[in-house]
Amino acid sequence: MRVITKIARQKNNPDRYNIYVNEEYAFPVDEAIIIQFGLTKGKILEEFDIQEIAYEDEIRKAFNKGLNFLSYQMRSEHEVKKKLLSLEFGEAVILEAIQKLKSYGFLDDETYSKALLDTKKATMKKGPRAIRQDLIKKGIDKNLQDEVLDTYSREEQVKLATQLAEKVIRSENKKTPTQIKAKIQDFLMRKGYSFNIVDEVLSHVEIEQAEDEWQQLLDVQGEKVWKKYVSKYTGYELKMKTKQALYQKGFPVEVIDRFIAEKENEE
Repeated sequence: MRVITKIARQKNNPDRYNIYVNEEYAFPVDEAIIIQFGLTKGKILEEFDIQEIAYEDEIRKAFNKGLNFLSYQMRSEHEVKKKLLSLEFGEAVILEAIQKLKSYGFLDDETYSKALLDTKKATMKKGPRAIRQDLIKKGIDKNLQDEVLDTYSREEQVKLATQLAEKVIRSENKKTPTQIKAKIQDFLMRKGYSFNIVDEVLSHVEIEQAEDEWQQLLDVQGEKVWKKYVSKYTGYELKMKTKQALYQKGFPVEVIDRFIAEKENEE
């Protein structure tokens, strides 16, 4: 007959207890398990009781590890499962622990996904496509991804994308309007916005260049192009190569013609 003869609190972990059976150390348990099974001194334990207690205690340990993992920041169910697997808990134990975490409201993929969406919008101004990739990495269900991203309105996307576009304009003052718009398009696409949103933003942003600003751009880009071709071409061919290169960069024809005329006069 197996009888509990002593229950002692662990010195280094006050939430854990050592159970002694027939005056000998038998196994450790969490405080919650003592309550759950009504473990008291003098209680008789059958073999299947001990096995069930050990299993439930393992679940409790996984639950506590998961809870601690969640205490630092919100996590998805996938992240918690991955963490518990890394701690070498069994699959069945992990599923039970996760279910407990969900039942107590500590783990909720819907709440997590909405919070992730809000965070990515507020801190990085990400578009839906980029946020979907974040949700996929966190193991969020496809239907839940769709549900959450449906709340990201077109108006809000345009607003945030426009703010990003304006930031690019301010930082790229050494480029032509055409080059800046290409930079905006590339930047917004990488941020996860659709082509339709990018196109709408580009149709609204205004990038104007004053006469002296064109000259400043030519002093840099025009000189670079001219230097590249003057060693290879002469006459009409040099003129057309230079004109084509500067036109592709977004310089107006009249500005290009004036630049080429000035270079020819220098020679």
